[in-house]
Amino acid sequence: MGITSSNKTVNVTTIPCGGSLNVRLSLTATPDILENPVDVVLLLDRSGSMEGSPLSSMKAGADTFIDILAEATGGSAEGQIGAGSRIGVVSFATAATADTALITDVAQLKDAVSDLTAGGNTNHAAAFTQAIDLFDAVSSNQKVIVLFTDGRTTQGGDATPIATMAKAMGITIYVIGLEGNGGIDLPALVSWASEPASAYVAIAPTEAELEDLFEDLARNITKPGATDITLTDTVSDCFRITGLQSPTKGSAFLQGTNRVVWNIAELGTTGSEGVSLEFTIMHTGDCSGLVEVNETTDYDDAEGNVVDFPSPTVTVDCGVIVVPEPCPKAIDIPVSGCEELVEFDAGDLDLSAQGRIVELDVTLERVCPKRRVALAAILTEVDDCGKEHQRGMKIFTIPAHTGTQCRDVSVRCIRFVLPELSDDPTACGCTCRDKTLRARFLANYVDSGVPCTCPCVSRP
Repeated sequence: MGITSSNKTVNVTTIPCGGSLNVRLSLTATPDILENPVDVVLLLDRSGSMEGSPLSSMKAGADTFIDILAEATGGSAEGQIGAGSRIGVVSFATAATADTALITDVAQLKDAVSDLTAGGNTNHAAAFTQAIDLFDAVSSNQKVIVLFTDGRTTQGGDATPIATMAKAMGITIYVIGLEGNGGIDLPALVSWASEPASAYVAIAPTEAELEDLFEDLARNITKPGATDITLTDTVSDCFRITGLQSPTKGSAFLQGTNRVVWNIAELGTTGSEGVSLEFTIMHTGDCSGLVEVNETTDYDDAEGNVVDFPSPTVTVDCGVIVVPEPCPKAIDIPVSGCEELVEFDAGDLDLSAQGRIVELDVTLERVCPKRRVALAAILTEVDDCGKEHQRGMKIFTIPAHTGTQCRDVSVRCIRFVLPELSDDPTACGCTCRDKTLRARFLANYVDSGVPCTCPCVSRP
């Protein structure tokens, strides 16, 4: 079966500047169906909410699933599921019905799917019970339930204990949910599916995507298991990794501060097997808004499986940031742990001014949208007698932001170059003397005629 599922998820959708989130990587693998035959029960929802195009799309997906397994097991020419594998069809609404036994006849399976009609409530407990009864207890075939449902339980009891019993019996449970047809109960789907749920639960936003989900699952079921797996995940430069948990299988280690490497010797070589790895990242860059969490995810194994991972995003809310003057580019200097002397060529640097450089940041609170702000920064130096001496003033026009409500605006990198000599010619002019500085800020709206409908006092 190879890699039957791969996923990458994050635990939150929005973080503040400097905030943290968890990233979860999941993989599922199952052995080659030719050497390890499988009994699959297609557990199909035919409740009233499936009327129309959802039912038609589900039937097309189930037919595709049957065709792919028949082709992969070498039995398609005779219209049979081959290599010892079998498929059964169970449908459910108010009650559950075994529409076929576990059989190999493709035409009979498709006829059972074609004959399904929508109507009634949704009884998941009865569905799982009927599916379990269809399996042959003495068969050595792997046992798999592929549940499709489009809604919440409206008939019968809680299906979770029955699904839990099925998994304890060695039955692997995949769940396909249709999101837009009345509201699925995602926590229930997660509790029914095999673990990790991120690898065994697939949600179709619309019925048009159902056939693709059935096809992807069927093709994955026919691949071999995976060995000598190396998964390398590199996070965006906007983040750094601050914590790494032990994976559920294999070993993982960090390379620098933004890359994790996960090694697994073998996965899914004797039965369906799901694994996961979690790590914590923290926002550290200047990026804000909708940000991709990961830069790349590279997968490799001995079987040559091609595995794709989604690219999750998170909204980083840093308010509005304005840099009126360009900040100097940072230079990284590598230092090994035991080096006593480090020599590093930082390149050419033009001397722009003499004296110490002071860099100020300020936040203007609750600035109304579509209104520019005039900002003045005044810097003075206080001598030993408490007298202030002017050291500079800068004035900026802060561009208007385009938000829908008042926002804080961060103004960064306001730099002043301070002379080292005191105003008193008799005072010490040494370059290391202590200084006492005072900064004052003045801010007011430039566009005073623009109406503002929210409290919008600007304060540094």
